[in-house]
Amino acid sequence: MATNNNPEGGTSGEVPAPSRAEELSSSGVLSPATPGRPGGKIRTHHLQLAKRNGERFAMLTAYEQYSAEIFDQAGIEVLLVGDSASNNVFGNENSLPVTVDELLPLSRAVARAAKRALVVADLPFGSYEVSAAQAVATGVRFLKEGLAHAVKIEGGSFFTETVRAMVQAGIPVMAHIGFTPQSEHALGGYRVQGRGDDADRLIQDAVALAEAGAFCVLMEMVPAEAAAAVDAAISVPTVGIGAGNGTTGQVLVWPDMAGLRGGRMARFVKQYADIRTALSDAAKAYGDEVRSGQFPGPEHTF
Repeated sequence: MATNNNPEGGTSGEVPAPSRAEELSSSGVLSPATPGRPGGKIRTHHLQLAKRNGERFAMLTAYEQYSAEIFDQAGIEVLLVGDSASNNVFGNENSLPVTVDELLPLSRAVARAAKRALVVADLPFGSYEVSAAQAVATGVRFLKEGLAHAVKIEGGSFFTETVRAMVQAGIPVMAHIGFTPQSEHALGGYRVQGRGDDADRLIQDAVALAEAGAFCVLMEMVPAEAAAAVDAAISVPTVGIGAGNGTTGQVLVWPDMAGLRGGRMARFVKQYADIRTALSDAAKAYGDEVRSGQFPGPEHTF
């Protein structure tokens, strides 16, 4: 990088160095790594710079090393060790039963496998609501034991002081508003949030959480117009899931995105593969070959 040694901005015989913002704007702060251009680790401030520069980023859940490694190498910027592991790993009906002790080893596996992506871990239901001190203690565990880079908590402006305490303790926090699955029973089921006048509440929640230090605000099942209004009201990036195309980033649960999970999908899910069929076909072929004696063949035998 060229250096300008003239503090007055006069001619020094050297080309003035571009500002960091100009550098990022021209190169793309979130550009995936390529053989000729290694990509650096994604940090929270990179997501904030992306919003400032008009860039977007992708986020997927990950629960173990192989999905984390694949998504990381594919250039996904943020990996979420979601409490959705409750129903996508542990077989529960919803996210409520999963515990800190169940999520910590998943977080460790994802963080060890991801070389570039920012790893965010969900704080599960019951692990942060009692007090700010409880939230700090749980957040510390996810950074120390789970090796996560940041954590996510659900809830609106009620958790402003909780977020502030966590950030002051050195724990980066992503806030989650709109439909919050951990509050499924209190919200009366899976219902869109932020319709009509309720959009003002979402904006107030987002502003309060951002001012408390949240580095990003995730919105789930929110009308696109309301989500765009939230994004415009805060300087930190936003992530949407069922919140339209006006957010800085988007997130999906990976077994939904890749077609591993069967059954009916939410309206906001787009499936980019059919892994369930591929795995089923592979398992059937393997079973048939074992039963017929075709596998293992001479090439698989010592």
